[in-house]
Amino acid sequence: MFEDISRAKEKVGRYVQQRLESFKELGSTGKTHYDFSPFLEVEFDADLFSELAFCILTANSSARLGIRIQKLMMENPQLLDDVEALEKAIASMGHRFARQRAERIVKARQNFERTLSLIRSTKNSKEIRDLLSNANSRYKVEGFGLKEASHFLRNIGYEDVAIIDRHIFRFLMEKRLIPEYKTITRNLYFTAEKVLESIARDMKLSLAELDLYIFYIKTGKVLK
Repeated sequence: MFEDISRAKEKVGRYVQQRLESFKELGSTGKTHYDFSPFLEVEFDADLFSELAFCILTANSSARLGIRIQKLMMENPQLLDDVEALEKAIASMGHRFARQRAERIVKARQNFERTLSLIRSTKNSKEIRDLLSNANSRYKVEGFGLKEASHFLRNIGYEDVAIIDRHIFRFLMEKRLIPEYKTITRNLYFTAEKVLESIARDMKLSLAELDLYIFYIKTGKVLK
């Protein structure tokens, strides 16, 4: 049933491992260098906050656009303190929700020390995810649901949370591993995550690896 994952591993395994190393470096040192070639001719140095901003940007958008805006923010850090300037920069890149994302990113930057304190206080990824995405939590990042919080944690080195985006969801439905739904509810998210955990165990992969392989199967790219 999962020959496509095995083929993807053979074809792009080295790029997936390269990306995972970048995630681990970012989580452990606070910085990393991304090089997305040959899938996207973009490379830049990233830090932890820019990664959080990337995850805010990609919700209901695309990884490709989020990557390009993340690079722009790293090259122009003064944008992160000015909602108006950041909105213009995001809009100039073609993002549909420039104002909303600019406001969320600037607010997240103001609260980032609190976010870091949470990450440093525990290694329990599921606990961190819940606190980052729960509306009643003092650690809530505006714009983060389960998917966005999982995305951020995966991109800073956690390998045991699933990112249930439209690509992963469609993959699981096409394999008839979950029922067909139009909306990913909280309960359905956890159901899909358990299915992915089972696949990962069977294929001796982490959830982080599996996500990148499925994303490649659905898009032809290894991004993040």
